[in-house]
Amino acid sequence: MKLISFNVNWIRSNIQKWFLDYLISENPDIIGLQEVKAQENELPIKIDLMSLGYEIYWNSANKKWYSGTAVFTKIKPISVSYWLWLPEHDEEWRIITLEFKDFYFITVYTPNAKRELERLDYRQLWDSLFLDYMRRLEVNKPVIVCGDLNVAHQEIDLTNPKSNKWNAGFTPEEREWFSKFISSGFIDTFRYFYPDKTWEYSWWSNFANSRARNIGWRIDYFLISNILKDKLKKAFIRQEVRWSDHCPVGIEIEI
Repeated sequence: MKLISFNVNWIRSNIQKWFLDYLISENPDIIGLQEVKAQENELPIKIDLMSLGYEIYWNSANKKWYSGTAVFTKIKPISVSYWLWLPEHDEEWRIITLEFKDFYFITVYTPNAKRELERLDYRQLWDSLFLDYMRRLEVNKPVIVCGDLNVAHQEIDLTNPKSNKWNAGFTPEEREWFSKFISSGFIDTFRYFYPDKTWEYSWWSNFANSRARNIGWRIDYFLISNILKDKLKKAFIRQEVRWSDHCPVGIEIEI
């Protein structure tokens, strides 16, 4: 089974053809998207997706051009939910959970702490609530989480760790919360295969020609319950896919 995560940074109409070409080429069983920034009725390729065998699940923001997540799956889920069951946080439109026979699949767009770290307190609250949510699901069956988690966990996960120590996405607080995900039994699948690999990023700033220079951050992840470890076959980052400021990341797993 091939699973993909991709922050598309607005799936507007002029990139949907490129996205469809990518989807045909990659051929994932399930793909989770973040920052779709659109309503489902703004997806002209919906018929094409259905013809490829995908069911579509969409969690779009009421606020125009903001946030939003989606999942396209060739495997029919048992159930689908679109929230953490906490209204004050579900208004962020950041999460979709699909329940399958043998696992839960979650796509999530984690809040950014923002410049001047104005949302750092909220970000830490979100991490706490989200970890609790994953643990509660895991009581029933294993969990697979994918998405833009908006944190570079280790110094090798970004190009300039020293100069970014107090910037959003690399603060000690955000990194510590990611460490709590790992210590709670969730595996960072890319680091499972490549614990020391450098220069592997999934997001690049639009400034200073960062993408061409590979001045980036690894902030997009697949996390899995430890019980699935022996079923994990591959983890990868598709840096060659370039029509978002992020690139797709994925895993292959036998379930």
